[in-house]
This record gives sequence, C-alpha cells and structure tokens, in this order.
Amino acid sequence: MSYRIGSGVDFHQLAEGRELWIGGVQIPHHKGSLGHSDADVLLHAICDAMLGALCLGDIGFHFPDTNSAYKNIDSKILLQKTSDLIKQKGYGVVNIDSTLCLEAPKIAEFVTQMQEAIANILSIQLTDISIKATTTEKMGFAGREEGLVAYATVLLKKTD
Repeated sequence: MSYRIGSGVDFHQLAEGRELWIGGVQIPHHKGSLGHSDADVLLHAICDAMLGALCLGDIGFHFPDTNSAYKNIDSKILLQKTSDLIKQKGYGVVNIDSTLCLEAPKIAEFVTQMQEAIANILSIQLTDISIKATTTEKMGFAGREEGLVAYATVLLKKTD
C-alpha cells in the first residue's frame, strides 16, 4: 500500500507542581501533566497514530513506563524515535490532524510554536500540521481541569 492512516489518543492527569508540555512546547500554567515522561499528550497521540498506521503497536510498547531510560524524557525524542521507525519501514508523514480537549489554558498563541517543533522533527511543513483545541464545556475530567486529552490522525505515504 502506498498510503496508510492511523489514529491516536492520549490522556494525562493534571497536577500542581508539574510543567505543562503540549506539542513540544512548554506552556505556562498552574498545573502540568502527570506521566513517566514529560507527559506531552499531543506528541504521544501523534506517536500512537504513526505507529498504528503501520500496525507497529503503541507508544507504551516501544517506550514503556517500566523502563527508567524514559523517565522524564522529552517527548520530542519519542517523536523522533517514532519517526525513525516509520522511516525504517519506508514511510513518511504526509499530514497530521489533531484536537486537544482541555478547559485551560488557551493554546491559540502557542499553536505555531507547536507546529514548528513537530515539523522540524518530522521534516514536513507547518501547513501539514493541524492543531485544534476545544473545551468540554466544563463536563468530565477535562472540564473540571483534572486532565486533558489529545486526538491525532496521521496520513503516511510510502517513500521508496
């Protein structure tokens, strides 16, 4: 097949005293994501979408939280490693469509920085990366600011 599509989703709790990393960008906020790594919910969803497109399992399989090598790791490194796996299989990213679900903070002013971080790692254009956000209208854990969610869809194309 010359094209493959994958979807990914990730959830993280929010807690005081943690940094908030989304899309490879540190965002000022009084809460941050809890996780074994830097807990970048968007990059994790993108990794899962890329891996899923080629039936390679998920981020937890490749970068388990039981491995101390990944403790507090920058998720941009995980995205790079995932990109390397995709390239080894002869594929590259065509485009990404993603949605963040969080009540706060507002991310609009950080979207271009996120696109730049992702584009630099994946060697694609900013215009190939869609990052949208929505609130959950104060419903559920995201609405109560207890956590956040990211969804990503990635299209891959055979390169060789």
